[in-house]
Amino acid sequence: MTETKMDFPERAEVVVIGGGIAGCCTAYFLAKRGVPVVLCEKGRIAGEQSSRNWGWVRKQGRDPAELPAIIESLKIWEGLEAELGTDLGWHRGGVTYLASSDKDMAGFESWLEHARQHQLDSRILSAAETAEHLGQEERTWKGALFTPSDGRAEPAVAAPAIAAGAERLGATVLDNCAVRTVETEAGRVSGVVTERGIIACRAVVCAAGAWTSYFSRNLGVDFPQLKVKASVLRTKPGPLVTQSGVWSDEASFRRRQDGGYTIARSGATVFDLVPDAFRYFRPFLPALGMNWSDLKFRLSGTFREEWAWPGHWTGEDATVFEHLRVLDPEPEQRLLADALTAARRLFPQLGALEVAETWAGMIESTPDALPLIDAAPDPEGYYLLTGFSGHGFGMGPAAGLLMSELVMDGRGRVDLHPFRYARFTDGSKLRPYGGL
Repeated sequence: MTETKMDFPERAEVVVIGGGIAGCCTAYFLAKRGVPVVLCEKGRIAGEQSSRNWGWVRKQGRDPAELPAIIESLKIWEGLEAELGTDLGWHRGGVTYLASSDKDMAGFESWLEHARQHQLDSRILSAAETAEHLGQEERTWKGALFTPSDGRAEPAVAAPAIAAGAERLGATVLDNCAVRTVETEAGRVSGVVTERGIIACRAVVCAAGAWTSYFSRNLGVDFPQLKVKASVLRTKPGPLVTQSGVWSDEASFRRRQDGGYTIARSGATVFDLVPDAFRYFRPFLPALGMNWSDLKFRLSGTFREEWAWPGHWTGEDATVFEHLRVLDPEPEQRLLADALTAARRLFPQLGALEVAETWAGMIESTPDALPLIDAAPDPEGYYLLTGFSGHGFGMGPAAGLLMSELVMDGRGRVDLHPFRYARFTDGSKLRPYGGL
């Protein structure tokens, strides 16, 4: 997918920064409308969190503000393989949240009220139904929340396939091509400066994941965003327990297309104390309080590395985006070993699963764990698509569609008010619905 210098585009209508699933989907839906669009990725397509997540595509458990958008996203996922002519590993097997206490069950019942407002097929399973659902003889769980229409796909496959689909529709996709900065004229976007040259454009969509806030500050656009590290493992093929993605408070898993499992410790993340942690400490206080028991705080060499990053740069400067093409953190092996042990104990029918691979990814989060899908207040023509807080894979297609509509029509097909930029400055209460 890498373009040569002679193929470098001098102009486009829209430039998308970031080749994760949100950026790829934005380029795809713009190209479907016949809009000249260029997608620039500093490393490889889906090299960071978009290929490192669990692969769940779920409505279940979402912040109520996200439900209209994720409902749209499920509609897109349902037909995306046929539209692209590519196998994405898409499968509707449902998502199951297991309850180990009455408190869990009460929380599920509370969320179900929101599901009913949207006529979702979510329902509560009794202890007996849960055991049958999992193929277990003993009633290990108090019950469960189950949404049959939720699904899964393969993260390492999806975004690259969508990017290829955008290319077939006329988009230009440039990997290993970092955008250094955005150029403006009379207060509005006029182009981007990349490491290979300038691309003139009238709009820029920054969908750079964990890099978005840092990149945007160079333009005078500031908003709170932090990143946390999540570790994941995949196993070699094992026995089928259920086609549903399964969450529990000690270990979660989902069936993979190859017959193995993706397994992780639910909610357990590592938070490196970096300069932005102090910059945005106050707006993140409620979220940190909600997730205190699951977060592992650490002061490491990452603080010194990020402290050395420049606060301002020009298009003539080589940037950190060129020096650090892909965020590839080391997984927390002890945490993963604990998750695998818990999975084997809680779901003995999994058998003696063998680990095939481990990895980690950097999740970009906002204080309320809601995405940012909006135009920046300045410069005109600069748009932000980020902050999915660990649940952006399933939302990716709708996020791209909504952003394409926002750029071209000035509005999306669902209410984007909850995802507005101004919530960070207008005194809105920033508190996650269910934690980060």
